[in-house]
Amino acid sequence: MKFNKPDISIKAAGFARPLLLTPAEDIRGWLFMHAGRLLFFLITCTSVVSVFLIFTFITREAFGFVICKTPIQTLGRLWEFFTSPRWYPEAQQAEFGALSLIVGSFYVTSGALMLAVPAGLLAAMFLSDIAPFAIRQICKPVIEILAAIPSVAYGFFAVLVVAPWLQTHLGLTTGTNALNASIMLAIMAVPTIVSVADDAMTATGTYIREASYALGATRAETLIKVVIPAAHSGIIAAIILGMMRAIGETMVVWMAAGNASQIPAPWWNIASAVRTMTATIAGDMGETVKGSDHYHALFMAGFTLLAMTFILNLVSEYFLSQAKKISVAKRK
Repeated sequence: MKFNKPDISIKAAGFARPLLLTPAEDIRGWLFMHAGRLLFFLITCTSVVSVFLIFTFITREAFGFVICKTPIQTLGRLWEFFTSPRWYPEAQQAEFGALSLIVGSFYVTSGALMLAVPAGLLAAMFLSDIAPFAIRQICKPVIEILAAIPSVAYGFFAVLVVAPWLQTHLGLTTGTNALNASIMLAIMAVPTIVSVADDAMTATGTYIREASYALGATRAETLIKVVIPAAHSGIIAAIILGMMRAIGETMVVWMAAGNASQIPAPWWNIASAVRTMTATIAGDMGETVKGSDHYHALFMAGFTLLAMTFILNLVSEYFLSQAKKISVAKRK
């Protein structure tokens, strides 16, 4: 009588793997497993080390601007940089006051948020609670496509279309100003706000809405008084991420803001030409002598911008983690 050898193996995803391994196969599998772990660990460490090196490089070059022979001179440099609006790095008596650049960045960012936050939140509310599923599947990708458009294309649109329209219809002396840049930055920040806020409101779940309807609330009352408060952490994170998108933009503000190193007078005149930190770095770095005061001053502006965005990133991560904790707790 002839017996066939049993096929002691399992098949998964088209691969046959024996249930009983020889010592050589067991060692080989152990080595491959740890080699794969090491590979992914090195890739992760590469990203972390790259970010750390960027921080280190920018910090070192920025400190070359403020570190002087005496502490009094160092404090004087810092005081001039953050309080003086006079940015004249190529004058005979060079001045490196970045206050006008910081104010210009604040103007275009705040103007962009005033336009982008209402539009983004309304769009997110429509997608999460009002639009049918089929329309949502079409609208959300179309909105997110705006984030894929190159910023230089927005810049050309701002200079060739928006600027002449502002001059013609609003009677402005120049169309390249803080208002023009704010409009373009708002369009660029909307996809981020819509995507994150929509995910936060969708993550609240259907049961919280059904409970509100069961208590007699209308659809509008449920959305405004139940869904939005429940998703407030994610909505705040969406606004902060949109702010980061606006404050870190370079090409659009360089082309559309007017590049005038001044503080608008009166302060509410958003139609004034301004200059931002990012536009200054992009415009001056290519023509600056390495190691000069101007060179280190630009890195100091970059360090200031990096610190601002880093703090905003930490705040947004905190609110996103809070939103995830609330979502997990409600599911339990």
